[in-house]
Amino acid sequence: MTDIEASLVGVIEGFYGRSWSFETRLAYADYLSEAGLNTCIYCPKEDPYLRREWQHDWPESQWVELQQLAKTYRQRRIKWGVGLSPVELYRNYGALQREQLKTKLERLCELEAPLLAILFDDMPGDLDALASRQAEIVADVCRWAPLAKVLVCPTYYSFDPVLEQYFGRMPADYWLQLGRDMPVDIDIFWTGNQVCSESIGAKDLQPIVEQLGRRVLLWDNYPVNDGAVRSNFLYTSKLTARSSDLGAYISGHLCNPMNQGLLSLPALSGLAQLYGSGDFGSEALCRLLGPLTLERLSRDGQVFEEQGLSGMGQQQCRQLALEYRALPGAAALEITQWLRGEYSFDPACLTT
Repeated sequence: MTDIEASLVGVIEGFYGRSWSFETRLAYADYLSEAGLNTCIYCPKEDPYLRREWQHDWPESQWVELQQLAKTYRQRRIKWGVGLSPVELYRNYGALQREQLKTKLERLCELEAPLLAILFDDMPGDLDALASRQAEIVADVCRWAPLAKVLVCPTYYSFDPVLEQYFGRMPADYWLQLGRDMPVDIDIFWTGNQVCSESIGAKDLQPIVEQLGRRVLLWDNYPVNDGAVRSNFLYTSKLTARSSDLGAYISGHLCNPMNQGLLSLPALSGLAQLYGSGDFGSEALCRLLGPLTLERLSRDGQVFEEQGLSGMGQQQCRQLALEYRALPGAAALEITQWLRGEYSFDPACLTT
């Protein structure tokens, strides 16, 4: 088990595409508690009131659900929070935009959530003053939400060159400036050497820790499966290849799960093994996923993870969908829907 002082360890619902149901989000309070994990952040890319329409308030029914989530996680003693992605706010941050942000934060503060994430990821970043503008926004956030622990995802959150391919040239010394201008108590997210890193060790993190002048908060993109390629697969293998000696380099470790909430639990059991104080082994997974579903996954999991939908072909997917549809429980239904293509990636979700 890794010993990280005052760590945040759990999940960040930060994927594109089909979101979890309210019932799944609510149930995760118990799952995380049982696993001995302590953190959950709500920031699905599908929620427009966190991204493109961040200036607007949620409909009453959705706001009531957020209030219920905040209350439930508080009762379970799980640190819960919301991730706000004010799209390209740093390009035009004048008096109107400041007032809009202040109003949104006042609303979020009503949830009395201990965590507040400000997410600048997956937005164009080719702006010379990017770091200083983002630091200015975060300073206002800290002033207007003084009781929350503020977390920040930078626009360039990995050494992966794919980020510059999609979001433009990274300004010179972006990470150095960001670390210099951000308050020292702000946790900054990092995904590793790649957006979806196969392994993460101390030597991978040392360069960015030196540039930021602080430990990073791991945003671990496993087992997430929301992209054009990864949505073709189910990742139910336990999280591995994360070093147990990261304490000097990370302030916490949050996994971005799959669109399939229950099927993410086997992967997250690896996170629980690294950090958790609870019991989240085979007995718990058997109870939560169902013994028949877990048995079938032991047969098919490697195929789902390595061949995926396209590798299996339509005929095998149809046959397996019939088999899983006959099994009881929500986890079997998640597999059935995935086999039927109901979680297919829609490129339009990247622009909404």
